[in-house]
Amino acid sequence: MRRNIFLFPAFFILSALSLPGCEKQHAPGKYKPQSIYVNKTSLTLKVGAREQLSASVVPAVAHPPALQWSSADESAATVVDGFVEAVATGETSVTVAYQDVGTAIAIRVEEADLPAPSGRVVLYESALTATVPELSVNGVGSYTAEGLHITTTGNTVQLNKFYALAERMAQYRVKFSADAKAVFKSSQGDFNAYVDVPSRRISIATNPITGKTVDFLQGDREYTVEIYHVYQQAKVRIVDEQTGEEAEIIAVHDGQGGVGQGALQAGFSVGMQWDHYCFGLAGGTSMLVKQIAVYALKGNVKLLIYGDSVSQPEGYFPTRDFPQSWTQRIIRQLGGDAVSSGRGGGTIHTVLEYIRNELPFVKAKYVMVTIGTNGGNTAANLSELTEYIRSQGAIPILNNIPCNESGTQTGVNQIISQVRQKYGINGCRFDLATSLNGDGKEVDKSMMYWENYTNGWGEVYHHPNEKGGQKMFERTLIDLPEIYE
Repeated sequence: MRRNIFLFPAFFILSALSLPGCEKQHAPGKYKPQSIYVNKTSLTLKVGAREQLSASVVPAVAHPPALQWSSADESAATVVDGFVEAVATGETSVTVAYQDVGTAIAIRVEEADLPAPSGRVVLYESALTATVPELSVNGVGSYTAEGLHITTTGNTVQLNKFYALAERMAQYRVKFSADAKAVFKSSQGDFNAYVDVPSRRISIATNPITGKTVDFLQGDREYTVEIYHVYQQAKVRIVDEQTGEEAEIIAVHDGQGGVGQGALQAGFSVGMQWDHYCFGLAGGTSMLVKQIAVYALKGNVKLLIYGDSVSQPEGYFPTRDFPQSWTQRIIRQLGGDAVSSGRGGGTIHTVLEYIRNELPFVKAKYVMVTIGTNGGNTAANLSELTEYIRSQGAIPILNNIPCNESGTQTGVNQIISQVRQKYGINGCRFDLATSLNGDGKEVDKSMMYWENYTNGWGEVYHHPNEKGGQKMFERTLIDLPEIYE
């Protein structure tokens, strides 16, 4: 069979190619936009919040050019492909540009709000109208039908319940004498807050002191006193139960970003509220404590993050960089459906103590543990920890500890790996993320803060900085994708 083949004349093809609508709309180096449109002209974000900006060139073209995004001050906000992340309070601008045409968007970063009290979960609660076994009175008072009557200075009552949760609050129902100066402190003495009735003042013992005049404060009146710890932020709140008047003060811990000669800054110490809640009289005649309660400010979360100082970056990170720590990156990735609980200097025994006081009440789908830089990581101890987490209906995750200057992570991580295999559970290879050659052996010092101690430790590299935090977070995306599903 013969096929009919229709051939276009050559001149017709050339004519078609020369039509205006068929020429390239932006040959390299030739297209230049008149302007760049952005869907927002300004943006206000809370610290830790993120928002996606979209931009387009004017006039529009079929194949838009690649736009360049930049932030004038990355300590306030960063931007990647239009994705803005608020880092610390302040003002900056984000610019999107192509060649010499650009548009700037004003960015304002405000302090993040404290979690709403309505989301709180009771960790401990007790009326003090009879002997409470969990309290060590230490000779400063005695129980009455109304509550614990404290009349002696020089010591404090201690609640023998260990909490390290990064979002928590202790609450007291109290009545003060007209000359009372009450102290609410941590057992380690790193945090001290005062209610000074004759001076009508509340304060936190920072340097300089963080304080505020409270005009409604007077003796023989019932108050609720609340002591908050929310990562780097501490808050003291007092409420007059008769009138409803309230006052509060807030102080933010600003880490040094290293120690000794390696410190990035002087820092501003507020205190992590280590380990047990204490209260008593610093001066005056008496205070009556009717009730004490401890709350988690968040419950029923997808992930609880436990560990030592590596899991407590709020203690050493400068405030401006804290959102870039590995724990905060994970929490943001989960949309806030997570909380950390780290204690500097902690061992596996320490973790097991406060996890028993927190996990049964907070409840979590996954419990991630990164522990081992301070010793105690035996197979038996790790097994006990794993079995306890499972007993609470949670899925345990045992991470390898990051690399450090002494190389001790190698032996510890071998034991952690063995326990993971024994129970068939997952973990993140933080040692690979923080090693020089990606093999988990030699620490990449550029990922750690330089800590130059004068107590004999010498130069230490084992607290991840913002670069290490980024790499550790990225490693969770590889090793633990299930927590983000």
